Amino acid sequence: MSDLFSVLKEKVTGQNMKIVFPEGLDDRILKAAGRLAEDGILTPILIGNIERIQELAKDLDVSLEKVEIYDPNNFAMMDQLVASFIERRKGKVTDEDARRILLDENYFGTMLVYSNQADGLVSGAAHSTADTVRPALQIIKTKEGVRKTSGVFIMVREDEKYVFADCAINISPDSQDLAEIAVESARTARMFDIEPRVAMLSFSTKGSAVSPETEKVSRALEDAKLRDPLLVIDGEFQFDAAFVPSVAEKKAPNSPLQGDANVFIFPSLEAGNIGYKIAQRLGNFEAVGPILQGLNRPVNDLSRGCSEEDVYKLALITAGQAIG
Repeated sequence: MSDLFSVLKEKVTGQNMKIVFPEGLDDRILKAAGRLAEDGILTPILIGNIERIQELAKDLDVSLEKVEIYDPNNFAMMDQLVASFIERRKGKVTDEDARRILLDENYFGTMLVYSNQADGLVSGAAHSTADTVRPALQIIKTKEGVRKTSGVFIMVREDEKYVFADCAINISPDSQDLAEIAVESARTARMFDIEPRVAMLSFSTKGSAVSPETEKVSRALEDAKLRDPLLVIDGEFQFDAAFVPSVAEKKAPNSPLQGDANVFIFPSLEAGNIGYKIAQRLGNFEAVGPILQGLNRPVNDLSRGCSEEDVYKLALITAGQAIG
């Protein structure tokens, strides 16, 4: 396990964290949950039919001794969850609707987090991103002052660590969105022991081109500075000006960033998604994520092509976010 996760593992172990896995009948989820429990890192909560999960665990030789299993169809505290859900949805659902909705494992798991019966949730091995994120937005919601959640990747290659955002959620963020993403990404960076130096990316450096797209990034920069006056941040930058000292010296000699940025805010989802995949495939970086940020409580989304190791690592990240 890389140093990145060794640090997280040390941070999380002994904190009595509980993480919900709504997809308790997925082999990868079950194996990762078993490892997390056996390693003494956290207590996994698996959602699903208890007998079927126990049978699958036996087939996979996974110990459930330190794992909790909840079945939404036979849950002792369902009445309390239903009442809390109705209150949270401000009467937009009836009692009957709430009971039906909470049979969905993602809604049920999210309510466990909201009601403080768990510290975070990891889903997506067998569900779409929307299936994972929608309950979080409806129930947990974004933190005060944050309009939207966003998705970041931690890009890791040996001792190098960088943060790329937004690469997962917001298709066409406006200047306020970009400012929020920058500030939240800096907070995420600190969680991974990265002291953030944030570059707002564009196809222009310091006004070398002027267009609505570059002006959006410039406005976002000013907004981000107001939100966090102590944050080391600058833009708009082309990537080379943010990352290569000799280029920064020529293009932005007066910038607080001199080719040493480590948090990169892309102007659109299109750019961010392409950028992280280029780094992953051509630069041989490990792309850890997407990590969802801006929510009141941590909820994270797996790829449906994930491995057992991906589940294990994202659970560590989710527990780390819960600690803060």
